[in-house]
Amino acid sequence: MKERNPVIEMLGRRLRLAVIGGGPESFIGGIHRTAARLDDRYELTAGVLSSDPEKSIVKGRMIGLPEGRAYPSVPDMLATEKGRDDGIDVVAVMTPNDTHFTYSMAALESGYHVICDKPMTNTVADARTLHTTVAKTGRIFCLTHNYTGYPMTRQARAMIAAGELGTIRLVQVEYVQGGKADESKPDLLSGHRAWKFDPERGGPSLVMGDIGTHAHNLVRFVTGLEITEVCAEKGSVVPGRKVDDFAGALLHLENGAKGSFWVTQAAAGVENSLKIRVSGTKGSLEWFQEIPQRLVYKPLGEPVQIRTPNGPGTLPLAKRASRIVAGHPEGFPEGFANIYSDAAEAIAAKICGGDADPLAMHFPTSKDGLAGVLFVDAVIRSSENESRWTRVFRDGENL
Repeated sequence: MKERNPVIEMLGRRLRLAVIGGGPESFIGGIHRTAARLDDRYELTAGVLSSDPEKSIVKGRMIGLPEGRAYPSVPDMLATEKGRDDGIDVVAVMTPNDTHFTYSMAALESGYHVICDKPMTNTVADARTLHTTVAKTGRIFCLTHNYTGYPMTRQARAMIAAGELGTIRLVQVEYVQGGKADESKPDLLSGHRAWKFDPERGGPSLVMGDIGTHAHNLVRFVTGLEITEVCAEKGSVVPGRKVDDFAGALLHLENGAKGSFWVTQAAAGVENSLKIRVSGTKGSLEWFQEIPQRLVYKPLGEPVQIRTPNGPGTLPLAKRASRIVAGHPEGFPEGFANIYSDAAEAIAAKICGGDADPLAMHFPTSKDGLAGVLFVDAVIRSSENESRWTRVFRDGENL
């Protein structure tokens, strides 16, 4: 249960947050701003809300930015805020995928901490450069894979880390949506989301960048294991579609475990079906995003158990992520807010030269972002090479 505010305890104030992108008409922009405010650890201080300078200022006023702190451009905001006594501490990037790298790098090199939407970058080269820059600057970089913020995915992570499943042997993950199933509209050629269908802006694989990186990240977060090889196929199931709406892969994990991975945005009628099952030598865990407060635990030779937020058997990592009493659902906005709140504690500790609570240090970082981009690259390479087994990490490479 989130009762203390360690950011105010350390700094004596909230973190000053700037946003890049996510204007008033943006779904994800509203989610970011809500997440930042839910636990009262940030104040929205500045922003660039459009690539059009005039629109940026107008939209900044619409979301309530202080007078004079809705900026016409990112360089102008970063430079001006640097000269203020009450300047920003952290920059949140929620723009089309092709600018994540540019804006994150600019913020880091200007001395700011960064919270960035996924995927971290569109290319492996950019992901490596950004990850290296994070290490060089010593700044906090948080990637908003929000499903790792759900109490029961954190419960699963803690149970596996404690050895309750034994040695992990099998992993199954799927993320199935139906939002792009309409065969009368194979590709969006106009509108504010049309950029997703442009590989130069949206990235080399629409489905992998949109939801494949989430499924991959959830496997790594819950199991603590890297995926080392894939045997993959990707493409489109909607006739005439030029971008990927489907991908599937068999997986090899670093400890020898086997896995399967399936993602699509073209399953007619399905809403947001993210599921993961992990099986070890002592039992299995199952979690379904559409019933997020339930983690099913199936110990070997014992009755099935249901774990819930703040119910019996809740571990500290999961308890930290829950705001309300047992029996009440928490979901997408709260998971996002947990990522923001944990990053806030890490940022405040960095500013003060202290240490954050270890339980706060489970948010996705540039390491996770690089791993995700490498996974997307491996799926594409495997699919384009007759679905042959393909290493995620190239020879001599590590994270």
